[in-house]
Amino acid sequence: MVKHYARALVGLHVASDAILGMAAFVLAYALRFETGLIPVTRGFPPFQQYLNILPLIGVIVPVAFWIHGMYRLRRHRSRVDDFFGAFVASVIAVVLGIMSTLYVQTYFLPPDLKERGAFEVSQVAWVLFLLLNTFACCSTRLLVRERFERRWRAGIGLKRVLIAGSGDLGRLVADKALQRRELGYRIVGFIDDRAEVDHLGYRGLPLLGTLNDVSNLLRSEQIDLLYISLPLEEHVKMLSLIEAASRECTEVKVVPDLLQFIALRAGLEDLDGVPIISVNEAPLHGLNAVVKRVSDVALTIIALVLCSIPMAVIALLIRCISPGPIIFRQERMGLDGRSFTVYKFRSMYPDAERETGPVWSNENDSRRTPLGSWLRRFHLDELPQLWNVLRGEMSLVGPRPERPYFVQQFKDRFPQYMLRHKVKAGITGWAQVNGWHGNTSIEKRIEFDLYYIENWSVSLDVKILWLTVLHAVFRVHAY
Repeated sequence: MVKHYARALVGLHVASDAILGMAAFVLAYALRFETGLIPVTRGFPPFQQYLNILPLIGVIVPVAFWIHGMYRLRRHRSRVDDFFGAFVASVIAVVLGIMSTLYVQTYFLPPDLKERGAFEVSQVAWVLFLLLNTFACCSTRLLVRERFERRWRAGIGLKRVLIAGSGDLGRLVADKALQRRELGYRIVGFIDDRAEVDHLGYRGLPLLGTLNDVSNLLRSEQIDLLYISLPLEEHVKMLSLIEAASRECTEVKVVPDLLQFIALRAGLEDLDGVPIISVNEAPLHGLNAVVKRVSDVALTIIALVLCSIPMAVIALLIRCISPGPIIFRQERMGLDGRSFTVYKFRSMYPDAERETGPVWSNENDSRRTPLGSWLRRFHLDELPQLWNVLRGEMSLVGPRPERPYFVQQFKDRFPQYMLRHKVKAGITGWAQVNGWHGNTSIEKRIEFDLYYIENWSVSLDVKILWLTVLHAVFRVHAY
C-alpha cells in the first residue's frame, strides 16, 4: 500500500509540475507585457507565440526536476531542501528552455517566421518564470508534506519497519527513526537470534523472534521496510533475509557494520566483469567536479565585482589603523593533503604568534586589532580567499582548510579526519553554518564535513552560501 502511494505521489508531482510550469510561463508573459509594471522597449509579442511554446514548457519542467532528482522520494528532506531543490531544478528548466527555443529557431523555423521573432522568449519573462515556477512547485511540495505529516501523526500511512539485529547498530537505527517522527516510520520491532535466550526489547520495541522467523513476520506484520543491521560475524545470514524480503516484495536497506572503516558513500566499480566496492568514494568527480568548478568560477567573478569597493575600503583601513601587511598569508592543507597558501585580510598584530607558536584563536584574543575583531565578526577577513578559489586551490563551499601543524595532531587522534581532504577546502562549509568552526568539537566538524562530502549537490551548495550570508549578517560567531 505504501509503495502504491509512493508511485501515485510521484505521478502527482510530475503532473502538477508540468501544469504549474505552464501556468507560471503564462503568468510570466502577463506580468511582463500586460501589467505595465515592467517597461517594454522592444515591442509586444503576440500571446499566441507564447502559447505555441507551452507544450515544450510542460515537458522540460518535469524533465528538469527529474534530472535534479526531485522525484526520488526521501522522507528526510527538509523544507529548506525542497526550496533549494525546486530553485535549482527551475534553473535547469530555464536553461533547457533557452537551449530548446534557440535550437528550434536555428534549425526548424523558416526565415520569415524567424524574422518575426517566432519562438523567442523575453529574457525578463524567463526570469519571472524562474521565480514563479520555484514558488509554485515549492509551495505544492510544502502542502503535500504538511498533508502527509498530519496523516503520519494520526497514524495513517505509516511505513511499517522491522529491524534485523538488536545490537548497537540496530538500536542506532531505531533511535534515529524514533527521533524523526516526521519520516512516517513505525518501528514494529526487532528480530535477532538472541531472541532464543533474551526476550527483552529496546525503548518499548519488542524482540519478535529469530532471523529464521523473518518470512512469517513480514507477512503477519505487513512489513514495508526491512532494515538489516547485523554485526560483521552474522553477515552470512544476510542473503537469506534478502531472499525472504524479495518473496514478500518488502523493501530492504542494509546498514553495514563497517562504519569504523567506511565514512563516505561506497561506490560500485567494474574490474573486467568483477564487481569492486570502492570505499570512501567522494561524489565530486567527473561531471560533478566540472559543474562545481564552473559554478565556483562564475560566482567568484560576480562576488569580486560586487565586493571590489568594500575590499578596497577594508585594505585602506588596515593600512591606516595598524602597521604591517594588508594581506595575511598562511599555509593550509587542501585537496588530497596538498599544502597551499591561503590569503586573508590581516586581523591580528604583526608576529602575533612569535611567542606562543600556532594556537587557536579565542573570543577575547588580545592578538587581534580592533578592526580585525570587526572583520572576523562578519567574516570579511576571508574575502581575499576568492583569489584562492579562482586559482583552483579552494572552492566556495567545502571543509575549512586547516594548518598543517594542527592536521598532524588531528589525523592520529581522529582516523576519519583526513577524509575531509577528499574535496577542495572551502571559504564556507556545512560545519561552519551549523556552528562547528574554530576551537570547537573536532568530532562534530568531521561529522558535518563528511555529511557534506557524501551528500554534495548544487542545491546544497546554494543552501550553504545563503546560510553563510544570513549568519554573517545576524550572528556573532567568529573569533
